[in-house]
Amino acid sequence: MDAPVPEFAECPEDPFALRRAASAVLDERGTVAGWSRCAEDLLGYRPQEVLGRRADTFLLHDDDRAAAAGAAAAARRDGGWSGVLPLLHRDGQRVELGFRVRPVVRGDEAYEWFVVAARAAEVAQWEIDRSVLEGLFRNSPIGLSVHAPDLSILRINRAIASISRRPAPAHRGLRMEDFLIGPDVATIEERLRRVLETGRPLIFTEQSCRLRIDPGRERVVSVSAFRMRDSSSGEVLGVTQMVEDVTDRHRAQHRLAVLNRASARIGTTLDVAQTARELAEVAVPDLADAVSVDLLEPVTRGQDPTRGTDVPVHRTAVRSVVAAGLDVMYPVGEVFRFAPGTPQAQCLVEQQPILEPDLAHSTGWHIQDPERSEQALRLGAHSLIVVPLAARGLVLGLVSLWRAERSEPFEQDDLLLAQEFVSRAAICIDNARRYTQEHYGALTLQRSLLPRELPEQLAVEVAHRYLPADPAAGVGGDWFDVIPVSSARVALVVGDVVGHGLHAAATMGRLRTAVHTLANLDLAPDEVLSHLDDLVNRLAEEQESAGGGPESPQIIGATCLYAVYDPVSRRCTMARAGHVPPAVVGPDGRMTLPDLPAGPPLGLGGLPFESAELELTEGSLLALYTDGLLEVHRRDLDEGLALLRGALEQPACRLEDRCKAAVEALLPVHPQDDVALLLARTRALPPESVATWELPAEPTAAAEARELTSATLTEWGQEELAFTAELVVSELVTNAYRYGGTPITLRLIRDRSLICEVSDPNSTAPHLRRALSTDEGGRGLLLVAQLTDRWGARHTREGKTVWTELPLAVGGEGG
Repeated sequence: MDAPVPEFAECPEDPFALRRAASAVLDERGTVAGWSRCAEDLLGYRPQEVLGRRADTFLLHDDDRAAAAGAAAAARRDGGWSGVLPLLHRDGQRVELGFRVRPVVRGDEAYEWFVVAARAAEVAQWEIDRSVLEGLFRNSPIGLSVHAPDLSILRINRAIASISRRPAPAHRGLRMEDFLIGPDVATIEERLRRVLETGRPLIFTEQSCRLRIDPGRERVVSVSAFRMRDSSSGEVLGVTQMVEDVTDRHRAQHRLAVLNRASARIGTTLDVAQTARELAEVAVPDLADAVSVDLLEPVTRGQDPTRGTDVPVHRTAVRSVVAAGLDVMYPVGEVFRFAPGTPQAQCLVEQQPILEPDLAHSTGWHIQDPERSEQALRLGAHSLIVVPLAARGLVLGLVSLWRAERSEPFEQDDLLLAQEFVSRAAICIDNARRYTQEHYGALTLQRSLLPRELPEQLAVEVAHRYLPADPAAGVGGDWFDVIPVSSARVALVVGDVVGHGLHAAATMGRLRTAVHTLANLDLAPDEVLSHLDDLVNRLAEEQESAGGGPESPQIIGATCLYAVYDPVSRRCTMARAGHVPPAVVGPDGRMTLPDLPAGPPLGLGGLPFESAELELTEGSLLALYTDGLLEVHRRDLDEGLALLRGALEQPACRLEDRCKAAVEALLPVHPQDDVALLLARTRALPPESVATWELPAEPTAAAEARELTSATLTEWGQEELAFTAELVVSELVTNAYRYGGTPITLRLIRDRSLICEVSDPNSTAPHLRRALSTDEGGRGLLLVAQLTDRWGARHTREGKTVWTELPLAVGGEGG
């Protein structure tokens, strides 16, 4: 059976196609021997009008005869001719035509000329198209490959041939798997089959590929493809793809993306360790397969980095694409030194990045830990970059980046990228370090300004909360205090300096120190506030004279509540300077606000303060707080007091629980104002722990005081204290008899210590003096000071009270 004769369709754009071109046959003298229908259409002459006539007699203009003669001579000389020549149309117009002239030789060696012609413009366009097509295969830098429907190669251009390193004709019949390795072949063939099936072109689709002749280098190519079909029959002839190597562009885009991610992901907090971890997360896997971040040891504490070569580093962050890589590196938290000669040590000394593209032939990096280095090589580590973490002229540490999974070694461009995003991270780490330094300073200030532990005392049970408006600073203008004063009493203080932050905290510290001093002087609450008022005025005058600017805001004032509770009498004396009133919750669980004179805020100057006295039932709850607890945004004072009442009037529970309940009920998560809350549950000394006598103003008063003291101490099981206590009481009563007048009151209190008090109507306070060797007296108070732990005097409405404290005997009955 005969094989079918293949047929090929003409390209409809070819001007010399049989169905489009005009054709004619001329004998050797130029006589027309043949004339086609297309020639008739093109020039207007019918065959019977031109056959047997010389062509130059009716087709040439006189101006064109010389050009035609030259074309005929060239055809005879070269065996054919192609070019452009004007001919005359039947209507007399000149028509520019493109010609292809070829000789036809007969058996008798006579020859004729076969002439094919088309309009010159169409021929010129066709030649341009052919030139473009030829350029794509010969000169284009973009790879071009033509594939049959089974994706075997029909033709490639020189760009692909230069990459595959074999001649272009040698590619015919090969497949892409003969050039590419890995899953890249399946990916691209699947895409080309989709183009063949759907006819939808593939446009600038990027994918990775590795060549068999260079498997260690990963390339990125941009592929476009379109389906080829027969123009007349529609038969699918194959697919053509254009391949462009965009590795450099892709890497540039990748580097830019890494920098963008670094800017977005590094420095989200002001925590040094977290910033280091964010740096590691950006570096792996975007740039490296493993990374370690080592900070100079002082930097992790917020301190300035130590200069020098032998500086310990703190492993702050590590990351690896494979878990085994973490086993090779030093763990997070380890402090060590880099050995001299290692790339890391060199980086710290020179403060310059180091690139080790081939670790297998580099020995310096082994010095640090040869065993770990060998393990790293077995895991495939082959390339290293070390970059210093430098910011504002300080080296904070370094970053080590490793490649193992990816076969491509680090290049100079990778080093530049690493420098760029590490330098950005260094700024963030330095900001975090500076913040840590300032935060530590604020915390130190807070610890110095606020009570870390409340002093031991038996007068009240306390619980407290302190919440600054700026949690980062850790301290504000509010404060509280519990200060033991004489005679088992305790002073409770809450204050609020206008403003927030460190300036308010500094003023608060000065006021708190002043309160402690005034409390130790045993002044009444209203007197304490008067002295504080004078202090605030002096501070304001100092700042005004110093010309403080915006960085040093002026002190406007402060408020304060000062209360003294006596567990013997169960009386509480309070005074306030513009402060919110305290709340009292009785044993019955009901909250009341005592009628306490408001008093002016501190700093107004010259206005008096008044005290009020309350008798509190044992177990009463006293709540002192600043206005930040009540006056939250969009909530008035009455609403705040109602919430406070609900929190404090809960059934009996631990004081800490009530403190927590009050904060949760009244405050948002982040309060806008400083808040201080102090809860105190009152206690009372039992009557059997207090003994009081009024002594006669007689010379026998001292002897009577000694007898009463001795008997009482025996009853309390404190006989060992009798001698010392009798001596102290004797001296105090004698002084009261000589200088104080009547009545003289002696009181003994058994608390955490033995308190001896002697009261008289004279308001003049005693003081120590150095007696001369010739003096007969003046040594009594000196003797008292030597025998007691503490002693002092306080003014009362009736005069004064001199008190002393003696430690209780070990094993005696406690208070």
